Amino acid sequence: MTPPATATVLMNLDEQLARSAPGQQGALWRLAEAGRGLDANVVRLSPGGGVAEHSDDVLDVLLVVLDGDGYLGTPQGRQRLTPHTVVWLPRTSYRSLSAGDSGLVYLTAHPRRPGLSVSGVRPAEGGEPPCARDRVCEECGRLAQESDARFCGRCGHRLPHRD
Repeated sequence: MTPPATATVLMNLDEQLARSAPGQQGALWRLAEAGRGLDANVVRLSPGGGVAEHSDDVLDVLLVVLDGDGYLGTPQGRQRLTPHTVVWLPRTSYRSLSAGDSGLVYLTAHPRRPGLSVSGVRPAEGGEPPCARDRVCEECGRLAQESDARFCGRCGHRLPHRD
């Protein structure tokens, strides 16, 4: 019989934000515990920064504004984001984020992304299927659909360099 999991305090957000370098942007923290069924990130956008319009066909995302201000862009218009605003980003929804003059810090949480696979490609005997790791964003974990993508469509982070 498997023993029950143990609840754990992972961090204090105020302390984590204070430890981050001034002007540091991108993921400041990422949930990385083994065996988790959830992914979560704390992300900082610098003043005037943003995340380009995109959608996710697989996952719903919950976003909570921690600090700063900005806007959520949707096909229906812009909505103001301020601290403690909670946003639901349903799968297939088109959205963008733009940070205000003081930047934007937010927490995202969503079910853990299913394992990556390349459909329709069979490995040669004894080999492995092609790796798509160079298309997975190191900041938020999104797989770029375009084989020639250089930046993440969700968070704008540069994708890993191809050898």
